[in-house]
Amino acid sequence: MINMKSRTKLLNATKSVGGSVLVLGIMMFLFGFIVSGFEFLISIGIGTVSGSVFIFLIGLFFTATEEMLEKSYKGITPLDVKENPPLDKF
Repeated sequence: MINMKSRTKLLNATKSVGGSVLVLGIMMFLFGFIVSGFEFLISIGIGTVSGSVFIFLIGLFFTATEEMLEKSYKGITPLDVKENPPLDKF
C-alpha cells in the first residue's frame, strides 16, 4: 500500500524543483529585460517560467494519480466483473 508520506514527498519534491526553476526563469527574464545587451534572455526566461508551471502541474497529476490508484484497490476492479452478466436483473 502507498501511504500519505510518499505522496507528500513527491509533492514537496515537485514544489521545490518547480519553485527553483521558476526563480531561475524570473531572474533570467529580469536580467534580459533590464540589461540592454541580452534580449535573448527574455524569451528564455519566459520559456523557463512556463516550463516550471508545467513541471508543477505534472507533479500534481502524478500525486492525484497515485491517490486514485490506491483508492481503486479498495473498490471493484474490472477483473471482478463477470464477462456476461445476467440480463434478468434489470
